[in-house]
Amino acid sequence: MTIADNRLKRLRGIMAQENVDLVAIGPGAHMQWLLGFYPHADERPCLLCISQNGSAFLMPALNAEGTRENTDLAFYEWDDEAGPKNALQSLLIDLKVASKASVALDETMRADFAVLIQEALPQASRQFSASTVGALRMRKDDDEYECLKLNAKIADNAMRAAWQGLKAGMRENDVAEIIRKSFADQGAQAKFHIIGAAKNGAFPHHQTGNTILTEGDVIVMDIGGTIEGYFSDITRMAVLGQPPEGYNEIHKIVELAVVAALKAARPGIRACEVDSAARSVITNAGYGQYFFHRTGHGLGSEVHEHPFLTATSETVLEEGMVFSIEPGIYLPGRFGVRLEEIIILRSDGPEIFSELTRALNTL
Repeated sequence: MTIADNRLKRLRGIMAQENVDLVAIGPGAHMQWLLGFYPHADERPCLLCISQNGSAFLMPALNAEGTRENTDLAFYEWDDEAGPKNALQSLLIDLKVASKASVALDETMRADFAVLIQEALPQASRQFSASTVGALRMRKDDDEYECLKLNAKIADNAMRAAWQGLKAGMRENDVAEIIRKSFADQGAQAKFHIIGAAKNGAFPHHQTGNTILTEGDVIVMDIGGTIEGYFSDITRMAVLGQPPEGYNEIHKIVELAVVAALKAARPGIRACEVDSAARSVITNAGYGQYFFHRTGHGLGSEVHEHPFLTATSETVLEEGMVFSIEPGIYLPGRFGVRLEEIIILRSDGPEIFSELTRALNTL
């Protein structure tokens, strides 16, 4: 059984549990996870439809020949002259999808694709795919684990390369270039690099720019890349010389918040409880107003995917889930501190992917 066959089988199993009759997916991360590819994504409706009776593509004729190389699933082709509606009706009939079916829609598909399904099944009940494909994607298998470990090792190496090359007089963009090169040298692709020097570090999603690094700057370094269809994500802190007054206290508080979240993360615990564990440490230290983002997010075939560790998330954590723990404190006009680990949840708690210390790296 191929990986795609296995995942489609698992999807049908969870569809039965959740009483979902049809899952409709557009080209993107869900389809990539299920089949290992997705067709060219443009404005022409292209949908992978899965029911208990079969799987088939609503396929633009323009893309059919190229896509056929990757799958033997049935195609219901349509061209620009006829449009997709009749082809979709035929597909739904052949998959035995009832008019009052329960349909799970890919939340990332184009809105006009979703409307096409809604118009074809006006009496259907609708939900997003979080309880089906999303639920499966949250629990990583052994192959995914190994791929994520590889990605983490590559990111660790890129961070080390940046530390070795970082010096006063460089621009943030110069540091980012070292990181891009390190990912490329390891056969991976850099996807993002937030290099926030001094007061720029107080913006969690600072746009790396031409700010010149000077002695005494503490630097937020949040980087990630991809190889083999999966991602890395890690944040560490570095300083040129001696850190500014008050920095060590803030770093210690953020470190304690990470430790509290790691301790709280166990199978059966709600995601909001892990967020609360980290947030309480920072709030009790008097810096709650300076921690204004979620504690973490899932990581896999996307940089940000379920589960999300927010104050309101009721997602129950399960063994095999992979997510970040990344609390931070951001002091406007001064500096920011964020420490980030990616972990996989085991039966006895988290396994951390990175091998890098979270201590401040003094350069």
